[in-house]
Amino acid sequence: MSYGTVCVDFDFTDWVQMPEPISSYKISPANLKVDKSRVTRLIQDAIDGADTAHDFSQYDYLAIFMGARFPDYGMVGLCGYPGMLGWQQEIIFKTKRRGQVVPNGVAIFTASAHLGTLFHDSAHVWGGVIDGKRQLPCLYDHDLQEIYPTRDKGFAKAMINMGFWDPMSCHFYEYRLSPPGISSWTKLRLGWLPPDKVKIIDPDIPSETLLGPLEDGLSSTLAIQIPLSSTRYILIENRQPLGKFDSVLPNHGVLIMHADDDVAECRYGRTPVRLVDANPGTEFLLGAAFDLPGVSSYVDTENKIEIKLLEKLDNVYRISISRTQ
Repeated sequence: MSYGTVCVDFDFTDWVQMPEPISSYKISPANLKVDKSRVTRLIQDAIDGADTAHDFSQYDYLAIFMGARFPDYGMVGLCGYPGMLGWQQEIIFKTKRRGQVVPNGVAIFTASAHLGTLFHDSAHVWGGVIDGKRQLPCLYDHDLQEIYPTRDKGFAKAMINMGFWDPMSCHFYEYRLSPPGISSWTKLRLGWLPPDKVKIIDPDIPSETLLGPLEDGLSSTLAIQIPLSSTRYILIENRQPLGKFDSVLPNHGVLIMHADDDVAECRYGRTPVRLVDANPGTEFLLGAAFDLPGVSSYVDTENKIEIKLLEKLDNVYRISISRTQ
């Protein structure tokens, strides 16, 4: 999903016997109700068990994989930090025997974790923290996740910002398939979308742009950005059922997002990025994409900007952007 610019390699320890039963580490499935002391203890006991086998300084981050499954632990996976224990490493995790320090961050997974979960919680670490904010937060709403913490409890109702269009929101679309590809917003936050592939448009100057599929990376323009202020902008991308990841999408077409870099996390009704829903009558943002034929235009009445899909050539859209009268 980084167009070949990033590769992840893993080394593995042998299985480590923890000093306490899984029940003593078990946590709530709701993020806002998690007992942080149990997360801290799990990380400490795990790194102590792996202390002699590896030199932690050779790695960018650590991931803890448990033989326990989701019902045993309470969550499928989580990010210790930057995440559940704060955005900075407020607790310096250091092994008791050799004094090794955990680098950058730590992700935690059960045996039930889907590939999308592995990506989601690792990506929190990869994005890092800048100016006290996670570069890559969860894109589901944390307050709603407290009410709908798991899929059997209606977790999709917490996915009000990006629906099933990004694993930072949904983890996966269908459990037995790979996760959907990541959005252009997430690619930008990770530094995976080349700047020369993002076309910045001044809406005061009427223009037309050919927007290629985000997944294949071959088109000269993979995303369109319309600045609204120093921190707010509209982001446009083209999602087609191509490749390894975007072949697993809830639908296809052009996604239009409102982004606000001043917002750190998805709480209190605010979010750093949110989809415009082309078909609000369809639940869970499944019909959020604009397309031809179908809903092919959007007017931002607040900012007086009109976005029109003029033509679709194979998987490429010709899009016009201008001010409304």
